[in-house]
Amino acid sequence: MNTPTGIVYVLDDEAELVKALLRLLRAKRYDARGFTSVGDFLQACHPEEIACLVLDVAMPELDGLELQRRLTHHGILIPIVFLTGHGDIPMSVRAIRAGAIDFLTKPVDAAALINSVNAALHQAVTRRHEIVDTALFAARFATLTPREREVMEHVVAGKLNKQIADDLGTGEQNIKLHRMHVMRKMGVESLAELVRAAAKLGIGT
Repeated sequence: MNTPTGIVYVLDDEAELVKALLRLLRAKRYDARGFTSVGDFLQACHPEEIACLVLDVAMPELDGLELQRRLTHHGILIPIVFLTGHGDIPMSVRAIRAGAIDFLTKPVDAAALINSVNAALHQAVTRRHEIVDTALFAARFATLTPREREVMEHVVAGKLNKQIADDLGTGEQNIKLHRMHVMRKMGVESLAELVRAAAKLGIGT
């Protein structure tokens, strides 16, 4: 299996464990970067990166689950693989529900860690593509006229041209023309593609 593109951050207050994990990850050709301080990690991590985080639950500065919550709050949706020496089922459930990829116990199994890191980086790539797609559709949506936006909202709601014309107090031919302009400006060729674009923009949801 090819090594996924992206940065693997390792954050644990045990310096020797960080070194060991970095050796393992780098031997598998990952771009791995280690930290023993939450503050140092936060300075190095950037929201736009394709990256994942291997995180110790019991960090002395900040509980790992609390760090997960704060990262999410600040829009840093980095996939996390948790490590713990004393985790329990409720803790792991909380982590997974909050979006963690996995919850592994120390001493961590090398194969299990690599599998989880792979999954985390693949998720990071998917998220990056989604962000880029959403930004592209937002830019295209901004080019629509107010009337075209109204028509688009009605179209993605599943209404027929005649229904839209009645709702907006205009002729059906006008709606067909506006609809054609919407499709062209949004860069889509089918209703299904338009609906997916609208969903990314939060239109009609």
